[in-house]
Amino acid sequence: MTNFLEVLAPAKLNLFLHVTGQRQDGYHLLQSVFQLINLSDTVKLRVRTDGVIHRLNPLPNVPVDEDLVVRAAQLLKKTCNTPFGVDIDLVKNIPMGAGLGGGSSDAASTLLGLNQLWGLNLQRIELMSLGLQLGADVPFFLFGKNAFVEGVGDVLNEVNLKDTSFFVIFPGVSIPTKSIFSSPDLTRNRSQITITDFEEQYADRMTLCNDLQTVATQKYSEVQRAIEWLEHKFPGSNPLMTGSGSSVFCEIPSDLDIHNCQSELPTMWQGFKVQSLMQHSAYNLKSSINIQEGSRQVG
Repeated sequence: MTNFLEVLAPAKLNLFLHVTGQRQDGYHLLQSVFQLINLSDTVKLRVRTDGVIHRLNPLPNVPVDEDLVVRAAQLLKKTCNTPFGVDIDLVKNIPMGAGLGGGSSDAASTLLGLNQLWGLNLQRIELMSLGLQLGADVPFFLFGKNAFVEGVGDVLNEVNLKDTSFFVIFPGVSIPTKSIFSSPDLTRNRSQITITDFEEQYADRMTLCNDLQTVATQKYSEVQRAIEWLEHKFPGSNPLMTGSGSSVFCEIPSDLDIHNCQSELPTMWQGFKVQSLMQHSAYNLKSSINIQEGSRQVG
């Protein structure tokens, strides 16, 4: 058993994103397919016996009470009434405000790790219910498989996706999700599709779209520039924005030497060659019962 754990927190891509309605409470109803990728943060957790939840190396310009890993630990501690605390350190590789789900994935990995370290033995469905209180994307990362996602992110069905390489560009702009969803220009009445519809469309990538992309490109010119850059570099690839932006991506050959692409990127942009994942690297993380000295890395 262990009192220290490192848990990888993978990013995701939205292979498409439709806005199909809006609830009376303001939350938007979506349909999307979430694809896990191997660009990951690392959440480092060390148990404290004094009950204190302590964030090491806080993120710049992120208040502690808005830090999702801290909120995740606090929520789990309060729900389960555990006497333990934790030191949380986070190694960030996923750009913030990029639509790649980094914050949500960090929160999910915190819940997964602490469920083991604190010996809570919560089931996955229980963790997913807690995760939804933290953010719409958190349940997906706890679900741990690529998924057809509906509702406000709470309805997930596993989908089997082929092994794929992607080139992802973060154009150096962080987009607040609220600025996109609050726009009066956002289309909110897309007709719903089925998983079968998606599978047929996925064979012809040109039919896939992100309903948030039009608003984002109007508000943030760098997103449009990044899409045009990928269209020029990879003709016919139908680049899409992921989530509410700002990152954009397209499929690339798995054997592509990406160094030339990265060297040609404009200043302040980041480019990543990433690989699809079949499941979350900590999918099989189990709960422990006792807390003893030791360490372990998951993922």
